Amino acid sequence: MTGAPPPGEAIDVRDLRALRALAHPLRMSLLGALRSDGPSTASRLAERLGESSGATSYHLRQLAGFGFVEELPGEGTGRERWWRAMHRSTRWDTDELLDQPGGREVVDELTDRIVAHQRRMLAAFAAERESTDEEWRAAASLNDWALRLSPARARELIGELNDVVQRWRDEHEEDGQPLVHVLLDLFPLRSYPL
Repeated sequence: MTGAPPPGEAIDVRDLRALRALAHPLRMSLLGALRSDGPSTASRLAERLGESSGATSYHLRQLAGFGFVEELPGEGTGRERWWRAMHRSTRWDTDELLDQPGGREVVDELTDRIVAHQRRMLAAFAAERESTDEEWRAAASLNDWALRLSPARARELIGELNDVVQRWRDEHEEDGQPLVHVLLDLFPLRSYPL
């Protein structure tokens, strides 16, 4: 029952309550696990994440209430229900959320959690790199580009880059191959960290 991708491409979150629900660290981990590994039970997720099955079950129900996950119909039993992610990715318009009361705090919290998650992903890649086969070592890529752009042009650029990755997902994804992570980050810095 593992490995099946979520049925939907992306969910556009406009409800600040849904984003606040997603900002919980365990919920983000649960959703990430379901997206990367496919459907699972609360017990299996608890074991993987080092949590109690009661906690994972509760937080899965919270995610389901906002449409991020669903119980798989016809799978499992009353005690061992199977869950799956509803979408492969989550999107939101930061400007739209910042206008809502409490929006800045939720966006800041999510940003901090996403940056921490990306740090863990990059650290895992660095730790696994030596044991990765040569073909994948040659195919992996870490890039650091710097361009001088206005906010409008930066939005245009990230839109184009996201469209390219979406096209590749739609047209070139290969069943049975490992999940490849593409991190697309675009941000200004007042000072380059040395």
